[in-house]
Amino acid sequence: MVTRQSALPVSEPGLYLRSRERGFVAHMVAGPLRLRTVRTLTATSLRGHGASSDTAGTAQLILSELVANAVRACGEDVPLVIEVHLGDTGAVVGVHDPAPEQLPRSADTPMDSADAESGRGLPLLHLLCSDVTVTASPIGKQIRCRLRPA
Repeated sequence: MVTRQSALPVSEPGLYLRSRERGFVAHMVAGPLRLRTVRTLTATSLRGHGASSDTAGTAQLILSELVANAVRACGEDVPLVIEVHLGDTGAVVGVHDPAPEQLPRSADTPMDSADAESGRGLPLLHLLCSDVTVTASPIGKQIRCRLRPA
């Protein structure tokens, strides 16, 4: 298994990065360019620690879904804490936002609906992840997804 640490990009306004064991933590203000940076870092970090390309791609999808939900719940420019790492049983993606009252909920939208514009995120997470947890904290809530092994 590869255990080298991927180099982190330099932090910039609205995006502070730090290493953690087999991954990284990003403190960011939501925005398209910062999300792109964190999505790229997700793939390179996970692959650099031995995850497959499929696992890294799935982690990017989950990250995008969680960030989009946080932006929908809290508004643009919401401050987020993102954690991505390769755990003992697979990749983990967590997003912490400041809205503990905005809990994810299932919609009755069929996964194969050609007309639906939303409502499939939570079922998608449950399909791709072995575990999805929502934890309240003093500053909001964290949604943590443990990916199914690829």
